[in-house]
Amino acid sequence: MEVEKIINKYYGENAPLKRILLLHSKAVAERALRIIDEKNLPLDRQFVYDAAMLHDVGIVCCDSPMIECYGTEKYLRHGVCGAALLRENAAEWGMTAESIEPYARVCERHTGAGLTKENIIEQGLPLPERDFLPETMEEKLICYADSFYSKTRLGEEKTYEHVLRSMQKFGEETVGRFLELHELFE
Repeated sequence: MEVEKIINKYYGENAPLKRILLLHSKAVAERALRIIDEKNLPLDRQFVYDAAMLHDVGIVCCDSPMIECYGTEKYLRHGVCGAALLRENAAEWGMTAESIEPYARVCERHTGAGLTKENIIEQGLPLPERDFLPETMEEKLICYADSFYSKTRLGEEKTYEHVLRSMQKFGEETVGRFLELHELFE
């Protein structure tokens, strides 16, 4: 997987958004790899690193000026947008639909502690009405690691308490999923 080639396709060489994406994604990747090492998890380190670096590739499609995003989609759609970009261009990177799918699934399933179809319908979220819950250990790990970093406070790691408080805004079900991930990984 040529992560740099994929990112370069969508982000200009010196674009502020590319810097934000890379700094955020690198922090997520490093935390995920640290957890693999500390827990001695039998996961594919290269896949976890590459998928963590690509999990937010879809922000380029979104409208969020505070982080230099000037696309047209609502920010909540960055996961489905990123998955679509990967799926649409897999052949360009020498990948098949089957080989790109695990990366696309990480893009779709990393938001918060995952989203259920019921969350999407009840809250009127601008997403397809289906579950976007992390299923594999790799998806869960990247989703969990991502919870500790924002793109507005680069280089700053949130505390467990801060993440938990931010998850509470989305209801007890979300908090429960986050607590399960926390128990699994830390």
